[in-house]
Amino acid sequence: MLVNIQSLAESISTVSDTVIVIDVLRAFSTAVVAFENGVSKIIMVQEVDEALAIQKSGLADISMGEVDGKKPEGFSFGNSPFELSNAQIKGSTVVQSTIAGTAGVAKASKAGASTIFAASLMNAGATAGLVKSTKCDAVSIFAMGAWGKTRSDEDEQCALYLRNLLQGRNPDRQSISNLVRIGEEAQKYGDPNQPQYHPQDLDIALKIDSADFAIRIEKTDGLLVAMPVKV
Repeated sequence: MLVNIQSLAESISTVSDTVIVIDVLRAFSTAVVAFENGVSKIIMVQEVDEALAIQKSGLADISMGEVDGKKPEGFSFGNSPFELSNAQIKGSTVVQSTIAGTAGVAKASKAGASTIFAASLMNAGATAGLVKSTKCDAVSIFAMGAWGKTRSDEDEQCALYLRNLLQGRNPDRQSISNLVRIGEEAQKYGDPNQPQYHPQDLDIALKIDSADFAIRIEKTDGLLVAMPVKV
């Protein structure tokens, strides 16, 4: 299998193959936790206004996401896996908007991706397993980074981990966790000057391969709808 790794939003242009969009801190770790907590589906959008309009229309019960790491006005939840882990959301339809992760999914869809997966370290193994089961010839991995503009340790490490798994190698998970924890983005978690970054968000996001499902996004009635899929 040919595995092509690219970084940041600007790298997503014309694609025709299977795409994996990565956002470890925190969009797709939050999405994993939401599904673990019983959410039925997640509508992924690029803009806050889109999310609010979808929620107002009744197509989504609740909203979650961030702008500059903070919960946007009018949203039900922020972009925090810890917050979602304690939420009573079973059976809900969620709309999610984040600067990097969901924006990357929207861009990949517009660029022509045939199949899109949303990945974090929590479901990297399940994602690799599902992609391998499709027997596709090539996959493009996009590590979204901080705000989609700056490369980040956690997304780059997740991309490398996925490539190794897809090509039949099994890296040491603890080594990956250690590298992420010393990275620049990880230092936000627990910083008293940035309370929007809960320290347990990092701990949850580094539960590598704790989820047994991939997140596949398909276009339904004009919306990008994410669902959990097991191999």
